[in-house]
Amino acid sequence: MEAEPTVLPGSLGVGMDDARTATTLRRLFARRLARRSLVDRSYGDPRGTPALRAEIAAYLGAARGVKCTADEVIVTSGSQQGLDLVVRATLRPGDPVWIEDPCYPMALAAFRGAGLRVTGVPVDGEGLSVVAGAARRPNARAVYVTPSHQFPLGVVLTMARRLELVDWAKRVGAWIFEDDYDSEFRHAGAPLASLQGIDDGGRVVYLGTFSKALTPALRVGYVVAPPALVEPIVEVKARTDRFAPRLIEDVLAVLMAEGHFAAHIRRARRRAREARDALVEGLRATPLAVTVPDQGLHLIADLPEGSDDVALLPVLRSAGLGARALSTCFVEAPARHGLVIGFSGFPPEVLEAAARGVAPEIERALEARIRSSQRRAAGE
Repeated sequence: MEAEPTVLPGSLGVGMDDARTATTLRRLFARRLARRSLVDRSYGDPRGTPALRAEIAAYLGAARGVKCTADEVIVTSGSQQGLDLVVRATLRPGDPVWIEDPCYPMALAAFRGAGLRVTGVPVDGEGLSVVAGAARRPNARAVYVTPSHQFPLGVVLTMARRLELVDWAKRVGAWIFEDDYDSEFRHAGAPLASLQGIDDGGRVVYLGTFSKALTPALRVGYVVAPPALVEPIVEVKARTDRFAPRLIEDVLAVLMAEGHFAAHIRRARRRAREARDALVEGLRATPLAVTVPDQGLHLIADLPEGSDDVALLPVLRSAGLGARALSTCFVEAPARHGLVIGFSGFPPEVLEAAARGVAPEIERALEARIRSSQRRAAGE
């Protein structure tokens, strides 16, 4: 039997473990399975169960300022499926689109897999540059953004840029795909309102997931679509996935309705902040320049100039720390070399120890690279 892959501290996309929530889920699943009915042996609604859609709509309205009803919510198998469904329902091969540069690689894969003409739009300290996007591809049909916590850089799209982006989308008739993948984890300051909440033209499609807050194993996400797009998206979903796993939907609806999900988020947010601080403390022993984020579940650690982040990854893994190479997230812009390191799913002491443990290996790898560069320069 093939062994399960090892998930290292620092790896991205690890759900927030919580013993109390696990106990509650076991109880709710047992209760749900005890009341089996004919419905369980029938096919379901491709939109998702009414109960879960209602809970999601209420939660997003209160926590994220999303303006929607249950009729505009479509339950998906994670946000990646949600993005794929939205792309196929709104765009055609050859359509021009914007994506943040650097970006979430799986979003780029979805766009390219659909045969779209992708333009990378630079991200600066205020988020995606609408002016640059309009100059590079003025006729774009859609844009993919992570405004609350840009992946991977972690910057927040400013209000001025948000208004500018919504205005541009209304003016040219483009769609905005807002991926709010880890918005629950705000570590400082007031909660950030969604881009969808300020859209008065019906141009924003909002994507969310339970993977970060709970666990990717549930495979449950959601799309909040403008009314005009609900049926086209549901039609695509019905052709490809029929309906979401109803047993899981029923349990999640109760988890939210009884207040367990909100309590879990409060505990998980505190644990994430403690884990972030421990990882940062451990990375102080390395020559990496660390940006401490106020949002999300990962941070950026920049390498000294001339370093190769891809070449450094095997060194990190062999020493027990997971990471993604920042340079691989770029579309067109000159690649910036650094490490994207997660801090979810592991205790603070484990993350700090893993970061401290790789410090000597990073030092040796960087010194070897410098010596190699000096030899090449001398040979020239």
